[in-house]
Amino acid sequence: MGFVPFTFIDFMDIILVAAIMYWIYRMTKGTNAPYILSGIIAIYLLWVIVRALNMELLSTILGQLISVGAIALIIVFQPELRRFLQMIGMRQKQFNFITRIFSSGEDRVQTNVVPIVTACREMAETKTGALIVIGQRSDLRLIAEGGIALDAKVSTPLLKNIFFKNAPLHDGAALIEGDRIVAAKCILPVTQSAVPKSYGTRHRAAIGMSEISDAIIVVVSEETGGISIAQNGEIRRNIDPVHLQQTLQRYLTINSRKQSKGEVAE
Repeated sequence: MGFVPFTFIDFMDIILVAAIMYWIYRMTKGTNAPYILSGIIAIYLLWVIVRALNMELLSTILGQLISVGAIALIIVFQPELRRFLQMIGMRQKQFNFITRIFSSGEDRVQTNVVPIVTACREMAETKTGALIVIGQRSDLRLIAEGGIALDAKVSTPLLKNIFFKNAPLHDGAALIEGDRIVAAKCILPVTQSAVPKSYGTRHRAAIGMSEISDAIIVVVSEETGGISIAQNGEIRRNIDPVHLQQTLQRYLTINSRKQSKGEVAE
């Protein structure tokens, strides 16, 4: 008996299936979706067995359940599907290879993290709640359009004024792209994943935003004054300002050669 030939197309098929399965895992991690999927798979396997045993009545009933399964999946997984589509829409700019090839890296304005870190440190000292989104390559226009347009240079005083208690713009998030505060009072998607009950609305929104984009989100808790940073669906809490600056610089790939090695937010 000869072996079935294994071609490059077969290899790509396996890679794509693995990528899809990984995406499904990422999108459903921390939710009840895996249990629902297990139930659906169990029903399908039962249907296969019933058909093999020629049990006509039960086979017909299970077949009808499976035939409407697509609609049921859309209803059951509506939050996950919405997050998936949001992630695709916001990350599509990352896959614009032509723009990335012909655009000059010098034209990209890097975010100066020092004013951000300084503002976070001072707001943490006064327990002023803050939610700051630092954009990278994901398209965040929908988030910006949901807030109040500013287009102002990033500065510590402006960030503190935005999140000052009872200020008109203190609710929601401030969106930073490059060296500009693009918008404030932005509404972020809240994560549907299971998180500790101690996480407030800002922390849940930070995780939710990091799940659908490559943005970096900084949170200052108004209850404890703790500083947190979220990216790729993960959040790290209670980090000090120096560590915050180092983390932001690493994430944003700032050219450290152009900056003083000893530069720390004061």
